Amino acid sequence: MRPFAITVLGWLYIVVGIVGLVHHGVVAIRSWHPEDLWILLSQVLALIAGVFMLRGANWARWLACIWIAAHVVIAWLNGPKQALFHAIIFVGITILLFRADARAFFRSEPAASPGA
Repeated sequence: MRPFAITVLGWLYIVVGIVGLVHHGVVAIRSWHPEDLWILLSQVLALIAGVFMLRGANWARWLACIWIAAHVVIAWLNGPKQALFHAIIFVGITILLFRADARAFFRSEPAASPGA
């Protein structure tokens, strides 16, 4: 059974990915800049991490950690206060993703589909 924290984080990443894609997609349509491609890719990665975390893919929790860690680095470019804020979020997410119940969930084999 999927831990509640993983359900919440999975859906949070999905929502952040979708909202980010819509928002940054609209901005990019109005005025395209080369960095917009990286921003949109970041949102796609958040969406992928969320979907596959809900499915129990271990690599997806690592992607989620890398995604928020990258945001700590990017936030540093805007100043230490933003970096600290993102670092606190990173620590919280990492704790939730690597608790004992989460480790057990990501270690378990997915259920075989009927007829397989």
